[in-house]
Amino acid sequence: MTKRKILVVAHAHRDDTVEAAVRVVDTLERSGAVAVMDADDRADLSVLAPVLSDVAVLGEDIPLSEVDLAVVLGGDGTILRAAELVREGTAPVLGINMGHVGFLAEIDRDDMDAAVARAIAGDYEVEERLALAVKVRDGHGDVVFESFALNEVTVEKDSPGRMIEVVLEIDRRPLSSFGADGVVIATPTGSTAYAFSAGGPVVWPTVQAITVVPISAHALFSRPLVVGPEHAVALELQRSPGVGGVVWCDGRRSFALPTGARVSVRRSPAPVRVARLHPAAFTDRLVRKFQLPVQGWRGPSGTMQTTSINIVKPKAE
Repeated sequence: MTKRKILVVAHAHRDDTVEAAVRVVDTLERSGAVAVMDADDRADLSVLAPVLSDVAVLGEDIPLSEVDLAVVLGGDGTILRAAELVREGTAPVLGINMGHVGFLAEIDRDDMDAAVARAIAGDYEVEERLALAVKVRDGHGDVVFESFALNEVTVEKDSPGRMIEVVLEIDRRPLSSFGADGVVIATPTGSTAYAFSAGGPVVWPTVQAITVVPISAHALFSRPLVVGPEHAVALELQRSPGVGGVVWCDGRRSFALPTGARVSVRRSPAPVRVARLHPAAFTDRLVRKFQLPVQGWRGPSGTMQTTSINIVKPKAE
């Protein structure tokens, strides 16, 4: 039987995360699986935990095509990094939350051992999340940057001074031009991140849609938009002396926009794959993440609840 190869992605700047990485790697090896790490992760973590210095390196010892799963120790930011690492492969990511409640990391640290056991056994379902493909063309029409995003693509001004002037286009037709601090183009996964902070709607992960949220726009028509996944969104950066822009993908990958640049965003043909151990109600995650008041909820039984909702954390089998 072929050994399962599992990528371990961890934040190296927290003691509890380093300890968790050592524990996960030990569990994988004792169970006959192969632990794999990105070269940078292994270098950073092995400084604090030398036992990790012998872990196989992704791309050197183990090709990405052979990785079955990525176990991520951290929050949503670490999961975004893991999604970037496995982008060219087929491995789903399984998030184990080491900090605050996240929307992508469904497993709490107390359930880590059971989660890893199920990961080794392949006992999980894979959920595909809509991702965005972004392409930047310069004023001559040449492609100068391409990337992807799980959360959002953001076009922003590159300095705190003046606003950028943009023209918003949907399906190759102009919709509106305005000055703004920027524009967020988000997936349902990213609707609770930057887009939410900018005033965008919360979109359930099961909804296939793209949201467009202007940031501090000076325009009569500057409300958030929600379009179907088959539609293409584009922003043209108007030529304005002394004012530049920058495009960000998930807050991790950026590119300085040249004068007259055009940023086109559409649904990526390759979704991001997320491993799930149990169905978790998105409503419960919203209540926990934002500490929403739910006092007075009666529920299906019609009995008044005198305290906030009791969210039962599913246990791994």
